[in-house]
Amino acid sequence: MAKQRIDHDRLFKELLSTFFEEFLLLFFPNVYEHIDVRHLSFLTEELFTDVTAGEKHRVDLLVETKMKGEDGLVIVHVEHQSYAQRTFPERMFLYFSRLFQKYRRRIVPIAIFSYDEHHDEPSSLVVQFPFLTVLDFRYLTVELRKLPWRAYIRHDNPVAAALLSKMGYNEEEKVEVKKEFLRMLVRLELDEAKQRLLFGFFETYLRRSEEEEAKRRNEVSQMETKEAKRVMELIVSYEQRGLEKGIQQGIEQGIKQGMKQGMKQGRQEGIEEGKLDVVKRMLAKGYDVDTIHELTGLPVEKIERVKG
Repeated sequence: MAKQRIDHDRLFKELLSTFFEEFLLLFFPNVYEHIDVRHLSFLTEELFTDVTAGEKHRVDLLVETKMKGEDGLVIVHVEHQSYAQRTFPERMFLYFSRLFQKYRRRIVPIAIFSYDEHHDEPSSLVVQFPFLTVLDFRYLTVELRKLPWRAYIRHDNPVAAALLSKMGYNEEEKVEVKKEFLRMLVRLELDEAKQRLLFGFFETYLRRSEEEEAKRRNEVSQMETKEAKRVMELIVSYEQRGLEKGIQQGIEQGIKQGMKQGMKQGRQEGIEEGKLDVVKRMLAKGYDVDTIHELTGLPVEKIERVKG
């Protein structure tokens, strides 16, 4: 089975455009201090063609805003990089120059590096001679893998919560990272859409084995009673949304397969197939039969047969 490709740029753009103010506050408080966040607006995507390399590059995130106490507009350009690239500083400068050529405004360039390898990324591009420095272009950087994740769990910041999944934890710490993420999510008390965004982002990058999931459930059960209840409600809510999505996909698939046999039969088969598929996934994650029965509405006997 082919490994599903992750659209890293889309995920990061969705996270940062939803929580842009929190992103600046977390990683660049000095920038946040001078930016007037009341005037934030997102510009349309820019597509640049590299004629020499024959490639097209899309700028990740452009935000128009103002500096406090000033009337003129400035642009914050955030570029996400999911792999090491030797020529990345050149690319940042080319983006900067072309954006400046189009908008003729001051630009704050920021680069986020999210790949798993440890690599010292430069934050400048210098062109010079012994007698003259022609160019000294600098940009702000965040290298997620170098960040100590424990230093961020006390931040009531949604960006910190999501990006725990890309910070510098080791394999033995994965369960604890997930537990702390859930605690942060409960404290943030966000609306359902934003919770779903953070949960989906985190789950995409921090994947766990069945054994690790079982350990995580055990640790959650040992939390203080009120906190454990809220965390479990959050998990069940997320699983319920997954259940509903799985059922709907099963319905659609069943309808397509059942067109020749009749729409009613196809729909019923789709519902049943969707539910059974979710039951298998929930059993694999260690949910007990009674909990699955409560969420899916399937008879206990049928769940027991699936459990085998």
